[in-house]
Amino acid sequence: MSGRLTVRQHVLRALGIVFVGLGFLGAFLPLLPTTPFLLLALACFARSSPAIHDWLINHRILGPYIVDWERDRSIPLAAKATSIIMMSASFAWLTLATNAPAIAIWMTGAILICVAVYIVTRPTSRH
Repeated sequence: MSGRLTVRQHVLRALGIVFVGLGFLGAFLPLLPTTPFLLLALACFARSSPAIHDWLINHRILGPYIVDWERDRSIPLAAKATSIIMMSASFAWLTLATNAPAIAIWMTGAILICVAVYIVTRPTSRH
C-alpha cells in the first residue's frame, strides 16, 4: 500500500480521535463510559493507523486498562470506586441542587443504578 491514506482511513482516524476524546471525558463525567470509547478508538486505529493503535495499547496510563478489559473484561477496584462515588455525587447534586422534574430524577437514578450494578459485577483487575 502506498503512503497515502484512503478516505476510509481518514474517517477511521477521525472517529478514533473522537472516541479517545469521549473516553477522556468519560473519566470525569459519570454517565459517559471511558473503556468502551477507548476500545472503539482502538478498533478504528487498528484499521487506520497501526502506530496510533500501538501507542494506545502501550500508553502508560490508558494501556493497562484497555488490555485488562480486552483480556478478561475486568475493571480496577479504584476505577469502580471512583465511578460509584462520582455517580452518587452527581445524583445527589441533581436531586438536591437543581429543580429537575421528578421524572428526570427517577430516570437518572434508574440508569445510574443499572450502570453501578454493571460496574460492580465486572471482575476486578489488578491495576
